[in-house]
Amino acid sequence: MVCALMAVTTSVFAPSSLGAAPVGPTSLPPAGDSGSYAAGANSVKAHDLVSAAINMTDSERAVKLLWQATELDPTLEEPYMYLALYYNSRSQFDRVVQVYQKLLKYQPRETTAYINIGEAYMSFSPPRFDSALPYYLKALQLDPNNAFAALRVGEVYAQKGDPYREQALRYLNLARSDRSRNPTAAAEADKVLREMGAS
Repeated sequence: MVCALMAVTTSVFAPSSLGAAPVGPTSLPPAGDSGSYAAGANSVKAHDLVSAAINMTDSERAVKLLWQATELDPTLEEPYMYLALYYNSRSQFDRVVQVYQKLLKYQPRETTAYINIGEAYMSFSPPRFDSALPYYLKALQLDPNNAFAALRVGEVYAQKGDPYREQALRYLNLARSDRSRNPTAAAEADKVLREMGAS
């Protein structure tokens, strides 16, 4: 892990091998830009760590590099995606939730992260409907036209039974309202509505 970081640091900050003269002070970023310069450098390092991780055959080491990337640039979505895929493939759904919750601290309007947390809770056996619901609702709040989020909210309410039938119908009808944008969600909503005897 240390070697990988040293290699990344060396490649980002290595002096040019073309024998150019030292760069004068005019090329340095203005003092006010030092924070953005550091953020940019961290973003480059984070991207390099992600690239190194996805090309590794050692899963444990790759996961460490991906977590490091989230520390260097917590707003970069790519390492979170790979971490979630890794944990999901091992049915470690609690870790998938942890990954996306960290992303949401830095990207609180990332609709997909809310949906993915909901999906992780739905993947538990038995599914954790009450834990998933607020995340699907938040995704729908951020993107009112998200048919998939509407479908999932409707399915959760349908699972909760008769006291929630009206809410289930409302969201399932919303999921199928724009069939051209998401025909898969619309077809699934049709299926659930038929099962409820409401199609």
